Amino acid sequence: MLALRLARRGQPLVQLRRLLVAAASAGTGFLLLCTLGYALAHPEASATSALRLAWCVVPLAATVYFAVAVARTDPATRPRAGLTAVGLGPGGLLALSVMTTALSTVLGSLTALLAFFHLRGNLTALPLNGTAAGFLAADRPLPLPATLTLLALTPITASAATALTLHARYGEPRRGSRPATEPAPGPEPSTPSGLPWGAALLAAGLAVEAYGSRSGRPPALSGGTAGALAGWALTAIGLAMAGPAITYACGRLLQAARPGALRLLAGRVLQTEARRIGRPLGVVCAVASGTYAMAALYAGTRPTFGPLTTIGVLVVAGCAVLTLLTAAVEARQERADTTAALLRLGAPASALRNAAALRTAALLTVFTPLTWLVAALAALPLTT
Repeated sequence: MLALRLARRGQPLVQLRRLLVAAASAGTGFLLLCTLGYALAHPEASATSALRLAWCVVPLAATVYFAVAVARTDPATRPRAGLTAVGLGPGGLLALSVMTTALSTVLGSLTALLAFFHLRGNLTALPLNGTAAGFLAADRPLPLPATLTLLALTPITASAATALTLHARYGEPRRGSRPATEPAPGPEPSTPSGLPWGAALLAAGLAVEAYGSRSGRPPALSGGTAGALAGWALTAIGLAMAGPAITYACGRLLQAARPGALRLLAGRVLQTEARRIGRPLGVVCAVASGTYAMAALYAGTRPTFGPLTTIGVLVVAGCAVLTLLTAAVEARQERADTTAALLRLGAPASALRNAAALRTAALLTVFTPLTWLVAALAALPLTT
């Protein structure tokens, strides 16, 4: 009962993040159900149905990634003094995190089911003049086991990922936390490894995507080629692995050439937070490059992708951006003690704001051309 009260009495921003997780889960669940409807309406096209289901892994992974990021920043599930005495020790807080994630994603899955039934005409008459009846198999009964399995994918995967990610968090000191008496940025953090493997996966992903795009069909969440899917996945993983090292390098560049206090503070914070915000930055870079490649492919022509691809792109892009913003919120929470100590020692608040702006400018300066380069290389085999 206490766990439910802690989850319910969250701040408005916390509740908004949970609702956004539910919205992402609803979009992913709807895409999975539409894939089932297509398979029922086209039993002869089993290969195409399997490929459509494989493309749904992309929004599913984005939704799970976002749900885990929201669970990490939920203040109701952070270790606090006195909670063990009322039965909310490390195990109880972990269970609360998993339960909150499960509730949000189950709400989204139920919303997707209601929307799917509405478009099929199971609740009312066929909406939209029956235009959605074809790919939703409105004239065929839905197999209950397959429907429940697809709807349960997002809640089960997100809950399991939350449990695995947060298992090591409880009972250990917070990473990046610093006593209030030690306000300085401290010693230089260790350089994140992963840049060589990230670069190798990025190159492999671009090569596979170029090979898989020889058929001329663009990558799309509703039916691109398997090679395009595998190539984009490798590209995204490579950028996510290389993101922390690139972010760390941004911090090193800010501190180059006799830095002042502002550049030193901004660069050291970037180095400290490289692992936390570098991976979401890499994912955003991958999503942006893929969107740019599709826009370049369709330049001057009429797009051929339909509403399902649009929903998929919105889910993936929205989850990527929201995960990055959530990681930034988590980083701000982790350095709250250091920020408060700096203010107590007389550091002006404007200096902290200028340092934050400098960090943002440095990341945009490095990641923007990187995104454009990856997008140009990905679009090259599609436009030639």
